[in-house]
Amino acid sequence: ATTVVWFHGNAGNTGHRVDNLAELRARTEAGIFIFDYRGYGRSQGSPSEEGTYLDGEAALAHVKSRLRAQPQQKVVLFGRSLGCAVAAEIAARHSVDGLVLESPFTSIQHMARKMYPFLPGVGRLSRTRYDTLSKMGSVHVPVMVLHGDRDEIAPFEMGREVFEAANPPKRFHTIEGAGHNDTYVAGGDEYFSALRRFMAGVRGRSG
Repeated sequence: ATTVVWFHGNAGNTGHRVDNLAELRARTEAGIFIFDYRGYGRSQGSPSEEGTYLDGEAALAHVKSRLRAQPQQKVVLFGRSLGCAVAAEIAARHSVDGLVLESPFTSIQHMARKMYPFLPGVGRLSRTRYDTLSKMGSVHVPVMVLHGDRDEIAPFEMGREVFEAANPPKRFHTIEGAGHNDTYVAGGDEYFSALRRFMAGVRGRSG
């Protein structure tokens, strides 16, 4: 059995993921825990990069405490978009069993250079990094990357870059016809089958 800790992206909050998570639950039979970072939804405080990492650590600690009596339960982190960087950071810091990254971007700087290439030094302006690419070398659990081939926000090539930087074992799934926010709808049966196969192949090892 698998419990998924879900790290959502920058837009919206947990309430916007209900349909997505209900279908993931029904199609994979995994337990799912989702939370809001500080400053999102009903969570108090102001958002910051390190704050989201601390919130991710707290979420994982909570899930592990709930699963203490079920040592056979596997814990898989699932990041979407900006949440990929948070999930990758937590996977690098703590013992988990697997990492799923959906529609990742390589870093905030790379995104800024893509969206505003005419501004000199734009990649250096932001102190916020969310550098998913650089975190992958520190992740030593099975990784799955899923990316829509029509992603209009985080280019498909960024997903490939993140995948190439990951340590094996790893899998890549192209979500044909999917943009950034319709992955599970456009992906259909193949999308959920790929996730089921990945979760089934993850060996429990978290402490």
